Amino acid sequence: MANMELEENANVKKIMHVLRHAPHGTIYTYEGLEMILIMAAYEQDLSLAFIGDGIYALKKNQDTAGIGIKGFARTFMALDGYDVEKLYVDQHSLEERGLTVEDLVVDVEVMSSAEIGRLMKEQDVIIHH
Repeated sequence: MANMELEENANVKKIMHVLRHAPHGTIYTYEGLEMILIMAAYEQDLSLAFIGDGIYALKKNQDTAGIGIKGFARTFMALDGYDVEKLYVDQHSLEERGLTVEDLVVDVEVMSSAEIGRLMKEQDVIIHH
């Protein structure tokens, strides 16, 4: 039984998704979110880092009616149901945009760029969106 468990754990990869783009105007963030949800179904060790304009993907009360698309920020709330709980936000990016954690739709851990960089070094795979 121990060998089978060891084999299962060997198939689990540490995968970090880095979201850097604003949520609307390109497909990067939306497609990234879809990929994250698919990977979560395969029980990988997922984490997400929101850097630069990627932070806007988590902003509460987005009004997308003016650009004729349906908003998807609230979909990030579903990640918890898939055991995707490692959400990191770059502190400088957050402050630079005049936002606080209270402005975001999900709970995140705010980290410095250096701390996020250290986390990146621990990953098996990094996917940029």
